[in-house]
Amino acid sequence: VRVEDCTGLSRLCVARSRDGYTDWIIENERGMTPQRDNFAEHWGIEDPRITKCGDDYFITYTGFSEGGPLICLASTRDFITFERRGVLMPPEDKDAALFPVQFDGRWALLHRPVPNLQLGAHIWLSYSPDLHHWGEMQMLIDAPRGGWWDAGKIGLGPPPLATEQGWLICYHGVKQTAAGSLYRLGLALLDLEDPSKLLARGNEWVFGPSAPYEQNGDVPNVVFPCGWILEDDNDTIRMYYGAADTCIGVATASVQSLLEYLHRHRR
Repeated sequence: VRVEDCTGLSRLCVARSRDGYTDWIIENERGMTPQRDNFAEHWGIEDPRITKCGDDYFITYTGFSEGGPLICLASTRDFITFERRGVLMPPEDKDAALFPVQFDGRWALLHRPVPNLQLGAHIWLSYSPDLHHWGEMQMLIDAPRGGWWDAGKIGLGPPPLATEQGWLICYHGVKQTAAGSLYRLGLALLDLEDPSKLLARGNEWVFGPSAPYEQNGDVPNVVFPCGWILEDDNDTIRMYYGAADTCIGVATASVQSLLEYLHRHRR
């Protein structure tokens, strides 16, 4: 989890619960503290997205450098010892996650570069043979213009989830209103063998701030997930998300119902 202390800087901590719902304990001694002498983490770290590959858990996270937010990578096997693996993408870039498998011997990364916000903030796909050198970059999911719920600015939520029909993608869209930014979530589906193929994209948002703790807080009207897990029944998703940049919530859904929704509500 991301924890912001009274300095205003964020760090990553391990939180534990026996059932994943109640009696959470934040273990301050376990996690990652920003390295102030590291240019990439000078102003803190946040938004961890965790992908398990073999025995390793790869953590893509946002580092706040003096040049802007950028994408960093770390790995761990026990969430006690963490190995920093460096910067993957320069500023301004964030909302990144790795796929848990390789494609033709290459790693694949979803991320959100913003070279010019006036032209929109979109989700991109990049490949790497070694987690250090990245290329073959292409825009994958665009933020449309106009009055859409996700117009202008979107970003990846949790890491891609493999289903029998493709990679299920949950992403946030930011709608600018007279009262400020409104963060809500939508869905898309990528091809299992070739993630550069967008198979489906919903035309409606499926999850938005409605509870008091989502509508009121440090940043009102925000739901922002960075992780989800698939239960043993291979259908129930448990999604953990930031609410109003103040607390963390959990929501559940059926994979089958989400896929059916996508087929009924294609953009």
